[in-house]
Amino acid sequence: MIRNVFIKIVTVTAVATIMGIAIWEQTAAGKIEKPNILLIFSDQQHWQAMGFMDPFFDTPHLDALSEESMVFERSFCTTPQCSPSRSSLLTGFYPSTTTVIGNIGAAGGNSLALPTIGKELQDAGYTTGYYGKWHLGKKAIATAGWDHHDFLIDDPKAEAGALAFLKTKRDRQKPFALFVSLNNPHDIYHFKQHDAERDEVPMPHSWKNETFEGKPPIQIQFMEEDQGKAIHGQSREDWEQYRDCYRSKTSLYDQNVGTLVDELRRQGEWDNTIVIITSDHGDMDTRHKLIFKGPFMYEQMVRIPLMIRVPELQAKIAPRWEKDIDVVNVDIAPTIREFCGLPIKESHGISLAPLFLNPEKYKPREFVISQYYSKQLWVNPIRMIRSRDFKLNRHIRWGDELYDLRSDPHELHNLAADPMYAEVKQDLVKKLDQWINDHQDPFYSLHVTSRSGEKLANE
Repeated sequence: MIRNVFIKIVTVTAVATIMGIAIWEQTAAGKIEKPNILLIFSDQQHWQAMGFMDPFFDTPHLDALSEESMVFERSFCTTPQCSPSRSSLLTGFYPSTTTVIGNIGAAGGNSLALPTIGKELQDAGYTTGYYGKWHLGKKAIATAGWDHHDFLIDDPKAEAGALAFLKTKRDRQKPFALFVSLNNPHDIYHFKQHDAERDEVPMPHSWKNETFEGKPPIQIQFMEEDQGKAIHGQSREDWEQYRDCYRSKTSLYDQNVGTLVDELRRQGEWDNTIVIITSDHGDMDTRHKLIFKGPFMYEQMVRIPLMIRVPELQAKIAPRWEKDIDVVNVDIAPTIREFCGLPIKESHGISLAPLFLNPEKYKPREFVISQYYSKQLWVNPIRMIRSRDFKLNRHIRWGDELYDLRSDPHELHNLAADPMYAEVKQDLVKKLDQWINDHQDPFYSLHVTSRSGEKLANE
């Protein structure tokens, strides 16, 4: 089903996996055999929503885990929407290949029709478990691979299921792979019912300075006509309530993480388990006078937490904060494959395992691509290409956005029409178009719609 169009990416992945064989042989000679995998991911958590990144947030368990992990500061999702991002996380492919380009039940929300990493782990002798939000449909090819599962949204039930897996359901003669999808801080959508926990809430720079001048009109439309209506035009106190609620929901997620990690330790599996912490996408958290998620590709939307804790017996590199490498959530599946000694598979991702053993052998990507399709029935296709210094967002109907991340890290000034940046834009467009062509991404054939789903002309 996956075509040879991915030859370049497959070559990189194959090299990494060949390296993984050597890693596996070396590990097998030590005290631990195949490592356990514990993957915990939140819903709608941006990369700064942790106390060690921003002291506004209260996340003591994540903070403690970060001290034992490799923390990736520049970690991105393939798309800032739940279902398509999850399809990438679990398969290693971009949404344009998984065909889950929108949320299930919305425009572009096709059910996942590819096998996940869960099936590979199960076939390799792992006892597998998945608890929490699934949001990828019910096709058998996608749901296969889980010895124990409960596809829920409710956090307490997901936590309870995961704890039961650790205590009683797993086969103690086999390694395990436990995936836990927790719903918070997604419950930010109930912020109106939140009682403030802090007297003072700091507001971000871009909340104070965003004017929407030169920005695609769909951003202000989202606030005036769509879900943003819940807060648009209201007082600073209302915006502070939103941020305070987001902080509270993130803290609840942190408590879930702490419970699971504590149980892992009680089970005596801490030194045998690779722990991966991430999220499916971000939240605007009042940046740019925007809330929730929508047709925009700001850093708060596309940058997500990623920390990987590898037991000392497997890692030769001490825990550190990785600030200079761009990673994408398609990298997680090939990373798990390499650490677990699974067979080579085609992928859009790059295994991160070499970073824990010999960083010089890791070949970082030159840029990051992120895709966007729809929110409910409202289709606004966007493609983002982000280098170290610049970000270009290309819209089908609404023009381009170009930000100089060095001088304008808050993405306030759209430079797409500035002649001084013409060469920069041209270079990014060329690289983006080449990526689109190589990956058979249908971007330029897509159409925009009104909020009710009526097709609009691609001007």
